[in-house]
Amino acid sequence: MIFAQISKIVDPIAVKLDRWTVEAYRLLPNMIMAIIILVVFRLLSRLGGRFMERILGRASQNIALVGLISAITRIAIFMTGMFFALGVLGLDKTVTSLLAGAGVLALALGFAFQDLTTNFISGAFIAIQRPIKVGDIIETNGFTGKVLSIGLRSVKLDNFAGQHVELPSKDIFQKPITNFTHSGERRVQMEGSIGYKDDLAMVEELALTAMKELNFLDPLKPIEFNFTRFSEKSVDFEILFWINQNKIGPGPAKSAVMKVVKRIFDEHNITFPTPARPVEMVPPPSSDEKPAAESKSQA
Repeated sequence: MIFAQISKIVDPIAVKLDRWTVEAYRLLPNMIMAIIILVVFRLLSRLGGRFMERILGRASQNIALVGLISAITRIAIFMTGMFFALGVLGLDKTVTSLLAGAGVLALALGFAFQDLTTNFISGAFIAIQRPIKVGDIIETNGFTGKVLSIGLRSVKLDNFAGQHVELPSKDIFQKPITNFTHSGERRVQMEGSIGYKDDLAMVEELALTAMKELNFLDPLKPIEFNFTRFSEKSVDFEILFWINQNKIGPGPAKSAVMKVVKRIFDEHNITFPTPARPVEMVPPPSSDEKPAAESKSQA
C-alpha cells in the first residue's frame, strides 16, 4: 500500500520531468540561438555606445548629454536583442507584455517627474543648439555671471560676487538670454550733467578728446555723445562707448571714463551742478523759553 501511494505521487512528477526534458531537447537549438543573439547584441550595444560618444563628443561639449545618449543607445540596442531572443524562444506574448509594461511605466514616470523631465529635455536642447557655452558671460532670469558648467538638469553661473548661482535648464531654455560673449563686443553707457552756462559744443569736444587716451575702447566702434534733456538745474548727457571685454569689464571701464571726463572738465572749469536740497530752518526760541534757559545757566 505504501509503495502504491508513493508511485501515485512520483509517477506524475516523472511524467512531467520527461515532458520537460523532451521540450528542453526540442528548444535547445532555440535557446542556443537566443544566447548567441544576446551576446551579439551585447557587443553591438558597446560598439554603438562608443560610436555615439565619438560622434556627439565632436558636436557637443556637454559631457552629461553625451553620456546620457550613449547609455540610451546601449540600452536600446540590448533591449532589441532581448526582444529578438524572446521571439526565437516563442515567447511572443511575453514580448508584448514587456512592451505594454514599459509604455505604462514611462507614462507614470513622466507624470511623476514632470519638472525633472522638462529640465532634462531643456538641457538636451541647450547642448544641441548651444546658445551658451562654458566661459560665456550671460544675463538671464535676473542674474548676470560667467557660465561655469552646463548640465542636463541645471546651468551654474559665477555671479562675480563670490557666489555660484544654479539655474534650472528649463528657465534658461524658456526665457531670454543676453550673451555678452557671443559677439565679443559690449557697449557701456555713462550719464552725466553740466550747467546751463557751459558751452555744449566744447563740453562734447572735451569729453571725446579725453576718452581717446583710453586703450580699452574698441577702435572700430565710434564713441557717441548725446545730450538727453534739460533738467531743472542742468543739461544731462550720455556717453555710449564700446569696450574690448578681453581687457576690461563694464564696471571698471565706466569708472575709468568718469575719471578722465571729470579731470578734463575740472581743467576747463566745466561745472557739475548739484541738486537743490531743502534746508530745515530752526525757529528761534520764544520769549517764555529764554528766562528758563538763563535761570538754568545761572544755577
